[in-house]
Amino acid sequence: MKKTNLLALLGALTAMSWSATAQQTPAPKQTEAISIVGATAHLGNGQVIQQATLVFDQGQIIALGGPETPTQGQVISASGKHIYPGFITMGTSLGLIEVDAVKATDDQGDIGDMIPHVRSIIAYDAESKVVESMRPNGVLLAQVSPKGGMISGSSSVVQLDAWNWEDAAVKTDEGIHMSWPNPISQGRWWMGEDPGMKPNKNYSLQVDRLLQFIEEAKAYHQGGSATRNEPYEALKDLLAGEDAAYVAADSERQIIDAVQKLKAAGIQKVVIVGGREAYKVIPMLLENQVPVITQATHQLPFDADSDYDMPFKLPKILSDGGLVVAMHNMNEANHQNRNLPFYAGQLVGQGMNPEEALRVITQYPAKILGIDQSYGTLEVGKSATLFISQGDALDMRTNQIEHAFIDGRKISLETHQTELYQRYSGKYNQ
Repeated sequence: MKKTNLLALLGALTAMSWSATAQQTPAPKQTEAISIVGATAHLGNGQVIQQATLVFDQGQIIALGGPETPTQGQVISASGKHIYPGFITMGTSLGLIEVDAVKATDDQGDIGDMIPHVRSIIAYDAESKVVESMRPNGVLLAQVSPKGGMISGSSSVVQLDAWNWEDAAVKTDEGIHMSWPNPISQGRWWMGEDPGMKPNKNYSLQVDRLLQFIEEAKAYHQGGSATRNEPYEALKDLLAGEDAAYVAADSERQIIDAVQKLKAAGIQKVVIVGGREAYKVIPMLLENQVPVITQATHQLPFDADSDYDMPFKLPKILSDGGLVVAMHNMNEANHQNRNLPFYAGQLVGQGMNPEEALRVITQYPAKILGIDQSYGTLEVGKSATLFISQGDALDMRTNQIEHAFIDGRKISLETHQTELYQRYSGKYNQ
């Protein structure tokens, strides 16, 4: 009898756990053409179409133009509203970590210092509550990347309405993530050292170790070793110029060393992540065609010598300098990725043209990720991954999304938060 009661209890707990974590059911495939008429279409490439008509079928945009454009199928009237391409958040741990304080839900990193063979995509939880909370603000795609170590592993691009990681995957293993050694270190106060900043005596050794690993991988692929080495295997596409190296580097010296030394080692595609002092080396970054993924704008000043508003204006400075710029949300809680459009809206407050600010979270991320043939802008032939907002999507006061589509599928905008809102609204309206 006791055993029966225990099994019943375990079954009840399992059911409760499932109901507590289950995501909204992913939307089915598009079955008929849909036309959106009368809205202002922000194409994501700097262009705007007033009184636009946008038609999509079987997941692709098949017509886009002014009010004279013929409609097909179901018609959605969006007069006075706005259409945007789905926003893309970069360098996130979405789906890899659910609760910071619960270790069992944390898959954003692995043990080891040189682990390029770790694939973030296979740990991605498509049913994460954090993932579903992105969609009501228009964040529909994400680069899911690993953390930790000198070489952390590979990132992948996912769409945020799926049953599992296989369904979610848009582009798998598109880049290798690295943390460039810091030439400055902080004293270990817990060991009696001065807690202040000082030169890192091991900087050259750490850089040499990273470059030596890359050279060993090159020799492995050139020599046809009989013994399989998974970490070296994982660098094959990077060394062939197909994948990008996403390099976390903030200081001027870090950025210069990372770009020059990796290029010299044969890495063709380098992307700087963070780039706090990237504004000091814009010509060098332009010469080497290196994009920068800056931190989110809602940050404190980087250090005591920084301008108080440098986090707010850095993306604009880099963009004005001619660089391809995107944004990520490295130093804040994972769920704050949903505020991506408002980080871009901050750039408008710094003087950036609104359509250029939009490109920072649409076209430019898609270009960096190599998915710009299908995503990032509203164009005929591209994926119908888009949404309709009542107002300016970069303004938290007016970004009220009514409809959202991923590959033409009309997705749910319900989340755990909206369910709680409806529940407790009913309580106080009794």
